[in-house]
Order: sequence, then structure tokens, then C-alpha cells
Amino acid sequence: MISITDLDFHFGSRTLYDKASLHIKPKDKIGLIGLNGRGKSTLLRILVGEYKPDGGSISMSKDVSLGFLNQDLLSYDSHEPILIVAMQAFGEALDIQKKIDEVLLEFETNYTDDLVEKLADLQERFEALGGYTMQARTEEILEGLGFTTEELQRPLKLFSGGWRMRVMLAKILLQQPSLLLLDEPTNHLDLPSIKWIENYLAGYEGAVIIVSHDREFLDRTTNTTVEVTGGKLVPYAGNYSYYLEEKEERNAIQKGAFENQQAQIRQAERFIERFKAKASKAKQAQSRVKALDKLERIEDVAADDAKVNIKFNFTVTPGRHILRMEHVGKKYGEKIIFRDTHVHIERGDKIALIGANGKGKSTLMRLVAGSEAPTSGTHQLGHNVIMSFYAQHQLESLRIDNEILQEMVEAGSKRTEMELRTVLGSFLFTGDEVYKKIKVLSGGEKSRVALAKTLISEANFLLLDEPTNHLDMQSVNILIQALDQYEGTYIVISHDRYFVENVANKIWYIEDYQLKEYPGTYNEYEQWQEDREKNAKKAGLAAPVPAAKAAPKPEPVAQSSNGSSSKNKRELQEVETRIENLEKELAQYEAQLADPATYNNAAQLKDATLKFEQVKKELATQTKRWEELV
Repeated sequence: MISITDLDFHFGSRTLYDKASLHIKPKDKIGLIGLNGRGKSTLLRILVGEYKPDGGSISMSKDVSLGFLNQDLLSYDSHEPILIVAMQAFGEALDIQKKIDEVLLEFETNYTDDLVEKLADLQERFEALGGYTMQARTEEILEGLGFTTEELQRPLKLFSGGWRMRVMLAKILLQQPSLLLLDEPTNHLDLPSIKWIENYLAGYEGAVIIVSHDREFLDRTTNTTVEVTGGKLVPYAGNYSYYLEEKEERNAIQKGAFENQQAQIRQAERFIERFKAKASKAKQAQSRVKALDKLERIEDVAADDAKVNIKFNFTVTPGRHILRMEHVGKKYGEKIIFRDTHVHIERGDKIALIGANGKGKSTLMRLVAGSEAPTSGTHQLGHNVIMSFYAQHQLESLRIDNEILQEMVEAGSKRTEMELRTVLGSFLFTGDEVYKKIKVLSGGEKSRVALAKTLISEANFLLLDEPTNHLDMQSVNILIQALDQYEGTYIVISHDRYFVENVANKIWYIEDYQLKEYPGTYNEYEQWQEDREKNAKKAGLAAPVPAAKAAPKPEPVAQSSNGSSSKNKRELQEVETRIENLEKELAQYEAQLADPATYNNAAQLKDATLKFEQVKKELATQTKRWEELV
């Protein structure tokens, strides 16, 4: 279908492609991968003709049609309803529909056999183009991508950039090109929409090339992986997981060949050095020199699996309860977001908040952070809790004229320059790169800086809203390693299933205007949801029902005021009550010791100090007992 042969392409002095070749067959589902800046998006733009190659050739069958989803489409604006915008995919059918309407209007004053025949021809062509089903198909795809039926009549200009991108995606899918080019298609999709498009692409008749950093998405949608590396296009006959296994084997072979060749080179160099001055061996030595000059050198395997080692500094240890929110309600005008919901976060919780957009995930994060007040209910932050909130808007708060290292110094972590350079090295900023200005960084690089700033803070409670946006796979892996080493508590919002599976031990989701919790990993949660939906279908119900008693995974529960459950429930409740009282008592003595007046009374100071230490010791004992019971 498409043949790329000996492709050369340069950006200034930087070579992106050097004699790169690739053959794309009609039903290929290709995942195009590689580190940021290697030329993945550039290749898509070369294919659609936006960029011209510096050398080589691209041959394409005459009947090939291309559909290109790219981030530039975010700027597209229109006063038309999104249904009409997406239906523009049926350009010819819409033109014929107008002609049919004109003929029908003419029938009112001029009913002739020629006109009847013209109408029949137009209707036949209209049917062949799928005209009679185009609106239903458009509605199906838009609703699959997360739009409600009511929203289909709203103008495009009223939607945010992410939702506009979904409309553009729907339009491209409806065009059904013979080759779909999708550049980061999951960036603006929530989990239900990602799963919908996975199912859609599984049955897609044409070829697809996907640039994505979502490895789960690639695994489920591709059957070929092409890595952009060293200016070449290196194909692997399988999905991303297959690529990882095959790449490891290839690297092992290449590493062995490299080491063997290096041993031969060292041996030849020793021979040359030893005998180049001896007349009897000079000819042989010269022959070895020529052989080395002609030798095609095998490259060593480049390490692209960065290891992270970040030392987190906590100045204080929080109490067992990080946050309690009781009977929380939240609404905007008449729109209800939450109703009588509870939020309980314990020290050490690693929580992923997942679900469809528009359900209130970001609102919940703002409520937890205290940056937004609930309509009703209470918010109580635990003892010694220091919070840090990462969201995409924080990229805008980076000082663009600062150098990266300077930005880290001004974050106020009191770390030495060497410590900061070590952290930046973990986030792929090495050597003189730490002196780059923030304003010249890409979106992904800015995200890494903002994340590094968040992680070096002394916060023992992190809120991370879509931290993997704009990150490539290597950077996502770095973040996973960093969070694995983090001993505090965190909540993450993410649609990256691989990331969620590797960082969370609890899953939160929003259902019926309430926060609910699944006590396990994402894969366990997903299996539970599948079983739940199957049970609902068997029961003939429209909505999911709780899993059957025989289900292998624990039943999630709404966040409620009684905390956890166990065989020793009564003792557990007694210990919890005792801990709460001790924490309040400790806070009172802390306030007393912080009062300058206390230091003017030696007896009062001694008494307060003694009682403070007694309460602190008793609190540690009770907390240990609580952990044993749980």
C-alpha cells in the first residue's frame, strides 16, 4: 500500500531519518514508538505531505486515502453543532442531499418524468454513500467517545480543546480512510472512551499507524510495532509487549556481538602496536590497520531504561488519618456532583481515582486539597499532614525565564545543588541540560520539571492530577519508580492503565453521586467490573448490580464513617476512638508548648512537656495496635 525507501530527513543540523525504510500493508495495525524528539510525529506529517523528505522516496497506491488526527486540530472552531461538524465527513453524501432537497422543492411546481428519473439517480447514489445511515453512525461514534445525546446539538465552540479533539476524531473515523494516522489519540480521552476506540479499531478494515505513550492501548490495538531509533525504522512483528521481549533478545545478541568485536579490535591493536616497528612483521601490521579501517563497527546497546533513586525528605510524620470528609455534597447551580459522600484517607494509601470525564474527579481533588469548598459536609485534614498538589495548570506557573536548575532551587526544598542535579538526572536532565531555559522546553519536558518540583517538596501527601500527560514511556516508568520509593500517601487521577496498575493499591470511582472504593489493584478492579456487567446482563438489568457471592474479588464499598471492618471490629473501633482522642490531646499540648507564656512558668513547662511525651508514646502504642488489627 505504501513503501518508504531510504528516507532522509533533517531538522537543521539534526538528523531524524537516515536511509530509513518501511513497507505498510493494507491491514497493518502499527504502533510507532520511540523516545520524544526521535521523529514519530514528523513521519506522520511526511506521509500526509506536510513535510518534504530530504532524500529517498515514498510510493503510495492511487486509491490510498489518509486520515490524520493531530494536536493542531485543537484550534479548529465552528458555530455549528458538533453533530453537523462530525457529519462533514460525508461530504459527497451531504452535497447529494442538497440536490435531492432542490429536486423535491422543484416537484411542487414542475412534476416531470425527467425530474423523477433525476431524483431516482440521486437517491440511488445517496444510498450507496451511506447517506440514509450517516446521522445514526455519527451519533453512535460521538456517543461512544463520551458525548451525551443532548450535547450533539451544542455548538463546537462551546466545548474545551479536549472535547473538540474528540469531534475531530469522530469525523476522521467516519471518513474511513484506508490509512488512519493517529498522533496521541488517547491524550484527551477518558477510560470508557479509550475502551470504546479500542473495540472500534479492532474491527477497522483499513490500516492504522498509532503514535502513543499508552502501552495498554498499543497492546490492544496493534499487531506490529515500529521503533524509531538511530534514524531508522525498525519493525517488530507483534504488539508492544511482544516488542519488549523481542527487543531484549535482540539487545542480548547485539551486546554479545559488540563485545566479541571489541575483543577482536583490542587484539588487532595490540598486534599492530607490538610489531609495527619490526621489519619482518611490518607488512602484517599494516594489513591489520587496513582491516580495522574497513571494519563495519557494531554499536553498543544504548541503555534507555533509566533508574530512579530519589531520597524523599519528610520533616514530620503524619497521623494515621490523613483526611476525613463527612457527608459531603457538591453542586454547581442545579447540577449535582456529589451527594452525602464520605472521603477517608489513611496514612500509606496509594489511591487511583478513575472513571469517565465529567463525573467529578477533578472536583473531588480540589475538595480534598481544600482549594474548593463543599456545598455541605465537613473537611478535616489530619495531624502533621503536608500536602502538595500537581495538576497540568502548574506547567504554566513555571517561571519561563528560569533555568531548570534555578527553578528547582527556588522550589524551596533546601537541597544542595548536587542533590537537585541527581533528581534532575533521574528525570532525564543530565549534564548542561539543567541550564536550559524553561521557555525552550517541550510540553513533556515541562511536565518532568513540574513533577520533579512536586516530588522534592517535603509533602507527605501528594495529589497528582493526570501526571502522565505529555510524558513518553520512559518518563512514565521514571514516575512509577519514584512513586514506588515514596513512603507517603497519594491520590492520582490517570487514564493510563499501566501506570495505575503499577502505582495504586486502592481504586476510587464515582457512582450515583458518591465516592466508592475498590480495595485492590486496577487489573483486579477491571475484572470485577467485567463480572459485574455480565451479572447485570444475565439478570436483564440496565444498570450493573453488585457481584455475586461467588465472585473471586472483594466487593467495593462506599466510603463510610465506620472505617474498616475485621473480626476484632469492636476492639478496632475502641482503638480508633482512643487514637482520635490522643491526637486531639497531643495537638492541645503542642499548642501549649508553642505559647511563649508557658516558658515563663517553669512548673507549667515541665508539666506540659511530660504530658506531651506520655501522650506521644501512648499514641505510638495505639497506632501500632491499630495496624496489627487491620
